[in-house]
Amino acid sequence: MAGDNQNMQTNAFLYLGAENWAHPAWHRDFYPDGLPEDWMLSFYNTQFQMVFLPVAVWSKASPDNWRQWLNDTQEGFVFVLEKGDDAEPPRDARVLAPSPAWLNAHVWWLDEAPDMRALAGRIAEHAANGEPLFVISRRGDLGLLRQAEALRQVMGY
Repeated sequence: MAGDNQNMQTNAFLYLGAENWAHPAWHRDFYPDGLPEDWMLSFYNTQFQMVFLPVAVWSKASPDNWRQWLNDTQEGFVFVLEKGDDAEPPRDARVLAPSPAWLNAHVWWLDEAPDMRALAGRIAEHAANGEPLFVISRRGDLGLLRQAEALRQVMGY
């Protein structure tokens, strides 16, 4: 969703992912050996439904970078962007540049709140009202992300 559009139009409501897809530890723990760097986002997209990009990353991306990123990801994949003062986000249905208030209402920062029981309650709330919930690890903690994925499966989402 481009700009400040805060009404996501999607069938899914629970999105798991990390801040960025390039974490040094992931080269040995997540990405297959020998995977070319320009294939990492495509592989990441096979495991996660979204990525959170800090303004320092997305605002420096060229239109060609954005075209490639959008082509390298599946239709339901979402790019959630940190708000930037002067930066203009790309206009695409899969790019969300939400307000800080929207982030507070729709994002669970997994590193700050790793309690899976509390996360289960938040998932249930969002499922009941049909609002999207983005579960994001800023540090790219694969253990926490795997726990959140298992929780999603146990809960039937």
